[in-house]
Amino acid sequence: MGYGSYSAADWQKLKNSRKLSNGQSVGEVFKRTECNPKMDPKFIGTRECFDSEEHPNTTPIVVGLDVTASMGYLAVELATGALNELITKLYSTGAVEDPALMCAAYGDFQDKSPLQVTQFESDIRIAEQLLELYFENGGSGEVVPTCLWAFLARHTNIDAIRKRKQKGFLFTIGDNAEIRSGSVGATVARVIGDALPGEVTRESLLKEVEASFHVFHIMIGHENKENAELLPGHCMVLDRESTACLPEIIISTIQLQKGEAREDVISRWDELNRPVISAALAQLSLQADADIQL
Repeated sequence: MGYGSYSAADWQKLKNSRKLSNGQSVGEVFKRTECNPKMDPKFIGTRECFDSEEHPNTTPIVVGLDVTASMGYLAVELATGALNELITKLYSTGAVEDPALMCAAYGDFQDKSPLQVTQFESDIRIAEQLLELYFENGGSGEVVPTCLWAFLARHTNIDAIRKRKQKGFLFTIGDNAEIRSGSVGATVARVIGDALPGEVTRESLLKEVEASFHVFHIMIGHENKENAELLPGHCMVLDRESTACLPEIIISTIQLQKGEAREDVISRWDELNRPVISAALAQLSLQADADIQL
């Protein structure tokens, strides 16, 4: 996947046709009442991100959203504006070559559908597929981005990794819910269908996905210390009022990972937003791409 290009006109047409606005409820934006089988990992063999003549150097970027009840407001913000901002600014800043985005939704371990994944796309289909996600509204305080880690590690075929030995980028965004540590293998088997051998832990799955993706976790509102210890130097905590800067923070993180100086990255953004972006980036401790061998 990943053919075509994103345009502001296509976004406006989609926004008008779906009557999207930031004041809407979760149910008004995300209308599905069950998981779309096309996004259910149990029915997906492989998600592909291939180069093409139009996009010869694709960069896979995955944005995973916590879709438990407490995070509904953020999903609405992303669907009604922030995703468009992210894609538009990815192209306008040239932060990465040929971005190809996948959206994912992860939930509570007790959910009927704890994981949903779209295709990698480079055009308006990114937003169209986001709107097809099922918002289950569960929540026991234990979420499973671990299932997304397992899926990306085991069920993707990506030219950037396979041909150019370049890692993709994964950003999961939630609140301070704990990344579940119990029954990890059993949960992956139920959600994805993979029977993983041996003892499976969130640490082992994280190590596996980190072989091909730079993994970042953004917590909105408050820190969860256990999550931060699991991903040292790759977690950021934002207050709810700062979520409007998520597109800039995601792009800036990619630029930092690619070796750009923090001062240069921050200076490109609107002066009013720089304090928020700077505070987020100051929480990171990264090893530049040039020093990483796949």
